[in-house]
Amino acid sequence: MKPHLKKLRDQVLVITGASSGIGLATARRAASQGAKVVLACRNQQALDEVAAQIRAEGGEALAVQADVGVAADHDRILGAAIEHYGQLDTWVNNAGVSIFGRLEDVPVEDQRKLFDTNYWGVVYGSAAAAAHLRKHGGALINVGSEVSDRAIPLQGAYSASKHAVKGYTDALRMELEADGAPISVTLIKPASIATGYTEHARNYMDVEPRLPPPLYAADAVAQAILYAAEHPRRDIFVGSASMAVSSMGQRMPGLADRMAGWLIRHQRSDKPAGDRSDALYEAGSPTTADTARHGDNAPRARQSSTYTRLTTGGRGLLWAGAAAALLCGTMLTATRGRRWH
Repeated sequence: MKPHLKKLRDQVLVITGASSGIGLATARRAASQGAKVVLACRNQQALDEVAAQIRAEGGEALAVQADVGVAADHDRILGAAIEHYGQLDTWVNNAGVSIFGRLEDVPVEDQRKLFDTNYWGVVYGSAAAAAHLRKHGGALINVGSEVSDRAIPLQGAYSASKHAVKGYTDALRMELEADGAPISVTLIKPASIATGYTEHARNYMDVEPRLPPPLYAADAVAQAILYAAEHPRRDIFVGSASMAVSSMGQRMPGLADRMAGWLIRHQRSDKPAGDRSDALYEAGSPTTADTARHGDNAPRARQSSTYTRLTTGGRGLLWAGAAAALLCGTMLTATRGRRWH
């Protein structure tokens, strides 16, 4: 059965990781367009502040404290949405954490904890959402990454978790389609996004981490997520850089491997590592809305992506195919005469 998705103004959306970054930008944008939003994260104080701000701006929001790494918490989120609003139309699995450092330096217990949030949080959320949406229809949106398709050094555990999210999302989509379930399943693949991501990450380097350029604003991802809430799409890349990373990793993996030095340099800042808190095991400290959305990188962030706007327009698939062909042609021309394995 083909999914029939409602207009955003008629929807109830669950958004995990909603107190900062992409989740916060998505919640505010959705509420401004008339959607009712159910906000979930570990930090009750931060959630209450976001919900109060949305209500002050005329929107509707419900805050539910939850740890996405705990399966039962997703049932509470779903129950709260149904009890408060009587329905659920879109579920966005957005919560995530990262670790910077060489894999040999990152303790296994930290990698397991990262998977609790990034992978198992998606599995638990998808299971809760799918059970409800099988009967009522709607959208399930999982936030992956450009590293869902291509791993990068210094964020090996994060890359592995996003690979796992892609595999799980693709398999679930096929199973739901085979069952004729009226559920649209979308994987969002952002490039580097200017949020508090690096500030909240655990760090095992001797310098503070940073994200490789180019950086995009959280609102660019929010726009893609909300597009998927209304239009069934399999994948959406946010930023041409994300599509380029994916294409190079799949078509020229040897060339992508040789970018390791560049990627390592551009994830290491010139600021010595210091004592810092992170969000791997505990909720991050509440921050102001602007800092929570953009982190310290806001001035350098691109506010939107022309590529993403084109690929989510009326002729999105046509534009996506043309852009991919152009990119691949450019890369092949640049590497003509060389052999990459």
